[in-house]
Amino acid sequence: MEESVIYQDIVQKEAFKLISRQLKRRFDDIDVSLVEQVRNLSAEQLEELGEELLDFSEVADLIAWLE
Repeated sequence: MEESVIYQDIVQKEAFKLISRQLKRRFDDIDVSLVEQVRNLSAEQLEELGEELLDFSEVADLIAWLE
């Protein structure tokens, strides 16, 4: 089941929801283009971003990570 496309889609959507809430809490409003870049990350990338986000102090850190 964990290998199914539907399962992976659900995991990715839930990971995005968590990361987007964390980003909003850390930086308030974030440019829509950055949110879209985050939305397009895989579940694995979102997991990595969730860990890296703990070290971010400004939006520029997010921008650099996305590049």
